Amino acid sequence: MILYFSGTGNSRFAAEKIAHITGDELVCLNDYIKDGIAGDFVSGKPFVLVCPTYAWRVPLELERFLEISRLEGSDEMYFVLTCGSSTAGAQNYAKKLCAKMGKKFKGFRTVIMPENYIAMFPVPDPDEAADIVKRAIPVIEDAAKAIARGDEICERVPAFGGVMSTLVNWVFFTFMVKDKGFHLEKECTSCGQCAKLCPMNNIRLEDGKPVWGGNCTHCMACICGCPAECIEYKNASRKRRRYWFGR
Repeated sequence: MILYFSGTGNSRFAAEKIAHITGDELVCLNDYIKDGIAGDFVSGKPFVLVCPTYAWRVPLELERFLEISRLEGSDEMYFVLTCGSSTAGAQNYAKKLCAKMGKKFKGFRTVIMPENYIAMFPVPDPDEAADIVKRAIPVIEDAAKAIARGDEICERVPAFGGVMSTLVNWVFFTFMVKDKGFHLEKECTSCGQCAKLCPMNNIRLEDGKPVWGGNCTHCMACICGCPAECIEYKNASRKRRRYWFGR
């Protein structure tokens, strides 16, 4: 069973590719997390978690969701994490998460995809994004084939990877992952897409305008998925392209 979480579509694409090759059932976790309900999943084949890398780890909210969910059947689990440049020491934390869930860690694969974190970085233009995805496809396919065979696919953790995924992750989520920076700078059309896309159920509309509720994971779905591009994050996102997979 392929379990995936995705903000702007990169991990959804990877999960769909893997499911196509392995023939596994594909399950989106966004709605489970949005609705605040635990999952109850049964799979006779290894579980595969596909998700973005947030501050060099599996997203903390996703970890919490998995820890309260039931994954029955197979006791094996793979991880495929998408990122803009590196997963650092995320593999080590994936192993710890496996242990908490009572699963056997079968492997970890990093997939470089187009950057979407416009709160800090510019995103690639369409041609560059297409080229990054093109280079990612063989990596995804190789991982999927290894998963289908039941092979282990561990990676070498880079130097300082542990520091990035431990200390820097803590600093990042403690001081930077806040929603106070999101605001409107253009006329909002009141389409409600931001509230619909938010996997944390953190956005509500008041008088037709989005209001953030303080429970943000910085997935960038609201700002990148806004059709009118009227949402900004502090001053960082001004004049930056938005990124949504396939656009």
